[in-house]
This record gives sequence, C-alpha cells and structure tokens, in this order.
Amino acid sequence: MTIATAPEAIRAFGLRVTESRSAVYDALHASPHASADEVYAAVVQRMPQTSRQSVYNALNDFADAGLARRIEPAGRSMLFELRVGDNHHHLVCTECGRVEDVDCAVGHTPCLHPSDDHGFEVASAEVTYWGRCAACAASATPAAS
Repeated sequence: MTIATAPEAIRAFGLRVTESRSAVYDALHASPHASADEVYAAVVQRMPQTSRQSVYNALNDFADAGLARRIEPAGRSMLFELRVGDNHHHLVCTECGRVEDVDCAVGHTPCLHPSDDHGFEVASAEVTYWGRCAACAASATPAAS
C-alpha cells in the first residue's frame, strides 16, 4: 500500500493521527529496518520534548495495527519497517548488522508451503538469511595459512 503522507497512512490503519505518530512514521519511512532507539533519535531531533516511551508506544501501535512490521533477528535489537503484507524476507550481515529486504525466493509464495504443515493454515513466513554483506566481505582479511 503506497500512501503519500504520514497522516494518510496512520488514518488508513485506523489509528489517531498525532504529531508523535507522524514523526515516528516519517522516521521509519526515512530509515527502514530501524531499531526503536534509532527511531527515537530521529524523532527527538524533530520534537525534542518527545519521550522514548511515546516512540515505543507508537511503534507498537503501528505493528499491532499492521502499519509496520517488527523484525526480530536472533541476538539483535528488534527492528521496524513500513514494508508490510508482501511476505518478503531479510538478509542480515553478521558483521556490521546491515539489513536488506529480499523478495520471496521464487514462484508463488514458495515459503508458505512447508514440507509438513502439521495441520496449520500458514498465512506468512519469516525467513532471515545470515551472512556478510559485500562491504564486510571485501574488507575481511584473508586467514593466515
């Protein structure tokens, strides 16, 4: 869903528009895969009086309403993004923490068809690919022989 402005997006998901929520939306729009602390740092530049709790509340409200998605890479801070509803996955660099979106592998939502669904009606899948990004791989020193 492409929405032009923060107020339009927030209203479209049934939430009340506030200055704080608009600032959180704009921060996520500018920085996909941001942690709550990164969003707070961006919001406080725009609204110095904003509390960390207000940002956390907005992020949770967005995720609960389906406006944002929580990403929880193992061993890392929870991240948030506005790209929702398309069953995409993530690449995570094990060295620098960079996160990139990657569309579902091939075909029509192959990740939604496990080898044994144990009777579940699968609605979505979360796949995280781990490795080194190109920059970290290029800067890696060769192992001593």
